Amino acid sequence: MTARSTRRTTAAHSRLAAVGAIAVAGALLLTGCGDQTESSNSGSDNQSAAGAPLADRLPQSIRDKGVVKVGSDIAYAPVEFKDESGKTVGIDPDLADAMGKQLGVTFEFENGTFDTLITGLRSKRYDIAMSAMTDTKDRQEGVDSDTGKKVGEGVDFVDYFTAGVSIYTKKGDDQGIKSWSDLCGKKLVLQRGTVSEDLAKAENEKCPAGKKISMEAFDNDQQAQTRLRAGGADAGSSDFPVAAYAVKTSGGGNDFQLVGEQVEAAPYGIAVAKDNAQLRDALKAALDAVIANGEYKKIMDKWGVTEGAVTEATINGGK
Repeated sequence: MTARSTRRTTAAHSRLAAVGAIAVAGALLLTGCGDQTESSNSGSDNQSAAGAPLADRLPQSIRDKGVVKVGSDIAYAPVEFKDESGKTVGIDPDLADAMGKQLGVTFEFENGTFDTLITGLRSKRYDIAMSAMTDTKDRQEGVDSDTGKKVGEGVDFVDYFTAGVSIYTKKGDDQGIKSWSDLCGKKLVLQRGTVSEDLAKAENEKCPAGKKISMEAFDNDQQAQTRLRAGGADAGSSDFPVAAYAVKTSGGGNDFQLVGEQVEAAPYGIAVAKDNAQLRDALKAALDAVIANGEYKKIMDKWGVTEGAVTEATINGGK
């Protein structure tokens, strides 16, 4: 999973200070790859609505069932992934657990490929999509970023984190790549439907004839990492937290290295159907409560991603 969506134009300075903290998390937890159908609990116990201060903010239908069904591509460490025991862990599940305590419900994560999550939300397979998804105007308005055509009614986002996009290569073999322009004539692996893919397509238009970027897109980021690790590409790209985590954990830190600065800083958002404003507003209230009570900071500290932290939840803050 990685930033996931259409690109922005503002570059962000590299936040390499976060890498050291991510290494601590990497030493404790190993990435794991989930299948595409498994339903997984976020790790929270069933919360009783009694004692949950924001339970009355939820739609009655969700209060009655006591569950928020979450569509997520659970192969995107450290945002969401399977640990060695098969449990769904990461930034998103931890935040969902904390929000569940405020709302008196359990967030159940169901695994799916990233580029199908909004479709699943539209078909009501999920109540929300929470998967390091970049909040963009195109997604808000239901516009295909490649064609510019309207493909759906769009979604609302509750923004909870900020992340940029990074390039990484095999360790000790950066192929002379320092920036996106250096990818011309190179082979790049990435996850389908992400900001990385959009950036690569935009950069490819600038490359001279005969030196285009060869792109290979995968269903998940771990598949892209595997291809690069095996020597099947020159570089990979994903969201900064994900790339940094891979650099610190893959092969004990011996497989990959970050190159250049991260770019395209943009918000991650929880996607909610346009016709479910009550759920959207309840999620915002829960996130604000988690930020206010300090649980949010503890989660950011745990996963070494404090530089992407926000001070309040925002609705549709993406550009």
